[in-house]
Amino acid sequence: MDITTERVSIPVPGSSAMPAYLARPKGGGRHPAVIVWMEIFGVNVHIRDVTERVAREGYVAVAPTFFHRTAPTLDVGYDEAGMAAGIQEMGKLDADQMIADARAAVAWLRARPDVTGRIGVMGFCIGGHMTYLIAAETDVAAAASFYGGGIAAPQGPGGKPSPIQRTGKITGRVLALFGGKDAMIPQTQVEQIRAALREHGVKSEIAVYPDADHGFFCDQRATYHAASAKDAWERVKKLFADELR
Repeated sequence: MDITTERVSIPVPGSSAMPAYLARPKGGGRHPAVIVWMEIFGVNVHIRDVTERVAREGYVAVAPTFFHRTAPTLDVGYDEAGMAAGIQEMGKLDADQMIADARAAVAWLRARPDVTGRIGVMGFCIGGHMTYLIAAETDVAAAASFYGGGIAAPQGPGGKPSPIQRTGKITGRVLALFGGKDAMIPQTQVEQIRAALREHGVKSEIAVYPDADHGFFCDQRATYHAASAKDAWERVKKLFADELR
């Protein structure tokens, strides 16, 4: 499907405007929408590529910069310098502000004439954390969380309740994808997430790829694992097709 892309700005009540990268199908008509939550590296080439891939599936896709309060133009690679810059910004996040950003993105999409109102979210690393958090704090219909770190932590960013503590508020369907070799997200935490979703009766699926590490979906990283990435993408496409159309 042919798409068009542009840089946009999303107003966030009580805060600075949030830069974002928008990709959407060319032509008229209305489409479901998907929010793509970035890693700590900003809305970089990988996140823009994912956003475009989503748009080619027939969705209005937007990747907001939730570092907009402190580093609105952050766009770095996967080297040591990029990692250090991203970690520094991640430490400044606050869950209440992240929720405000997500609600602003949802409202902005629903105000567009080319969006049906059905919205999904997906994200990677801290964006995977954000995806689970927003599944609980908004009415999004579908959420695909890739290797979301800290979901099962005792506290969330800014010392606020962690995403797992909010599981009972989730109303949409959740797909959570993890690497079996990911030392940053031990399998004990994956099982805690699985148990929380089951306890609260959330429509959900958890996939663990035994041969994959953290960042396995990103073909810019040394940990890219093609087979796992391919399977994960098929699961995400099915999730959105089932829940957003």
